Amino acid sequence: MVAYGIGFASLPPNRPLHMTEPKAGRILIVDDNEDLLKAAKMFLKRHVAHVDIEKNPEAIPALLKQEDYDVILLDMNFTKDVSSGSEGYYWLGRILEIDPSAVVVLITAYGDVQMAVKAIKAGATDFVLKPWENDKLLATLYSAMRLRQSRDEVETLKMKNQQINDVMNEKFKDIIGQSHAMQRIFHTIERVAQTDANVLILGENGTGKELVARAIHRHSSRQHESFVGVDLGSITETLFESELFGHRKGAFTDAKEDRAGRFELAHGGTLFLDEIGNLSMPLQAKLLTVLQNRKVSRVGANKETPVNIRLICATNMPLYDMVKENRFRQDLLYRINTIEIQIPSLRDRVEDIPLLAQHFLKHYAGRYEKSVNKISEGAMSRLTKHQWPGNIRELQHAIERAVILSNASVLQPEDFNFNAAPAREKDADGINLDQFNLDEVEKLLIRKVLKKYNGNITQAAAELGLTRSSLYRRLEKHGL
Repeated sequence: MVAYGIGFASLPPNRPLHMTEPKAGRILIVDDNEDLLKAAKMFLKRHVAHVDIEKNPEAIPALLKQEDYDVILLDMNFTKDVSSGSEGYYWLGRILEIDPSAVVVLITAYGDVQMAVKAIKAGATDFVLKPWENDKLLATLYSAMRLRQSRDEVETLKMKNQQINDVMNEKFKDIIGQSHAMQRIFHTIERVAQTDANVLILGENGTGKELVARAIHRHSSRQHESFVGVDLGSITETLFESELFGHRKGAFTDAKEDRAGRFELAHGGTLFLDEIGNLSMPLQAKLLTVLQNRKVSRVGANKETPVNIRLICATNMPLYDMVKENRFRQDLLYRINTIEIQIPSLRDRVEDIPLLAQHFLKHYAGRYEKSVNKISEGAMSRLTKHQWPGNIRELQHAIERAVILSNASVLQPEDFNFNAAPAREKDADGINLDQFNLDEVEKLLIRKVLKKYNGNITQAAAELGLTRSSLYRRLEKHGL
């Protein structure tokens, strides 16, 4: 018997589906025609893993609670109403209410274009008419199953991303420190993040400038948008415009397709330009133009594209000295440093070393499945006396190496392959006698002048030959 075009004849050999592929998918068919249901089930079971049939639409809620269907094939007209399709629309709504990601294909013998459009707008995935051709029905169902699979994958990805965001959004995740200097950094992040002000982060290599940039993004109103980081120190001058502004296909030899630049990718979110001090003067000019106009033009294109970004820049280079030496544009510096954050070096926050060391110890002991779980007092003393020219990154690598090479449960001084710097002899003013450090001397001098004028910034700045703003920057730099 052939019911509404569903036959038992074998499919034509040129159909797009592969008989050798393993059967997959769970399908529910709801129709008031019992002959159609039986014939459809017998036919479709040859092509999908599981087929349920149901004559009474009232059973749909219970079925959806029991099974998770890839596709629901739903009749639009049942016994109460033979032609308007209103019952189908009603049950479509109920299905999507129970499972918003459900894939529903509506069927009817009385369909027309208007009814199809209405069904799609109501949330249906597709629309087929009775009688149908077997090939077309299978193609429609397989397409619908792929759609369900894609929706499930997207939903899974969203859940994973949400879990990642929940972890990352823990207050100042991965920025570890209890020192006064770091508490000031945390306070600044909280205040700055809620604005769209451009931020310039200054600090030595390995101090965690990118972590601060990410923390600002996570605490901002743009936290659900992209954070796009660019290491300007690794981009050649010839690729600068292509990387940051994008290019059109054929714009140059290797431009085989259109490509969006980092500015476009960061649209709506945050753009982090690391090592901005490495840009040449011509590239600084190009960057300044984009920052002023908030528009980018891809290489090889005449059209300008507006971009909405929050800009955060970072460098370990002395930008203010570079401005004086005409190696960095002053107007660009003004553009990027609405807010300036100076990250202290590790030697200026020695009290944080034990906390950081324990954090890295726990992390690497877990990664390498080692039983080491403690750092001896002698080893910790060695760590706190070391000068850490590579800052936190150097400490991290030192702990990792010690964990890998150690066979004990407690790290000892000999597990660290550097000689702890001895305590340096200091003169009456507290200056190291064996090494004159410019930053140390500057910090001491500022402290003495401030003490002389009882904290009066105007008088202290005049005595030091600085402007008030310059003195404030140095106070921030030295944590005074």
